[in-house]
Amino acid sequence: MTSQKTSQKTSQKTSQKTRRRIGDLVAASAGLAVLVACGFVVRDGIVGSFELRVFRAINGLPDALTPVMNAAQLLGVLAVGPVVAAGALILRRWRLAIAALVVTAGKLLAERTVWELVQRSRPGKTIPDAVVRAGSPAGGVSFVSGHVVLVTGLAWVITPYLRGRWRIVPWVVVAFVSFARVYLGAHAPLDVVGGLGLGLLVGGLTNLAVGVPGADGRFRDPSGGSD
Repeated sequence: MTSQKTSQKTSQKTSQKTRRRIGDLVAASAGLAVLVACGFVVRDGIVGSFELRVFRAINGLPDALTPVMNAAQLLGVLAVGPVVAAGALILRRWRLAIAALVVTAGKLLAERTVWELVQRSRPGKTIPDAVVRAGSPAGGVSFVSGHVVLVTGLAWVITPYLRGRWRIVPWVVVAFVSFARVYLGAHAPLDVVGGLGLGLLVGGLTNLAVGVPGADGRFRDPSGGSD
């Protein structure tokens, strides 16, 4: 009986321990590669013909979508990071709370670094017929999309805490925010793709620093306590 209890305790500790995943290193590396590739393409500030066609296909959709897209882009504002951290604290997921705050701070630092290296103006300046809808900035630096950086980084650190189909939800948010930023005329497509790459870089490095729960990378907490 004593041996069985000891085995159960050992199993619980194993399931709750922190691990660093090779997948996070791969994600960070892939994100960096995507960011560099996009930065190389947009470094001259010009929107290429293929990117322009994609932009017009999305940006030219009916204005009836504007209320939905305005709501979607709010999921990428800076306050979302602290909100996720607060929710994690309420659920006693301390590691996730730390990760959400690290992603938020990392986003601020990383995007400003990119802005110093690559400067491309927003579609309102680079695309003559761009539809810049109400609430979207017409001027300023466009590469990369900070909204997309944040939601992608958060999606990456949140996913290990979810099970089954719930793991899709954060990435649906990423897709909605990315689409909304182009539709509203705030960014060109490669600004969004570069933001996705930078978000993966920030999220992957955050998980490597903070760790993810569970011996197999999935959250399991038989005791019902903290991770």
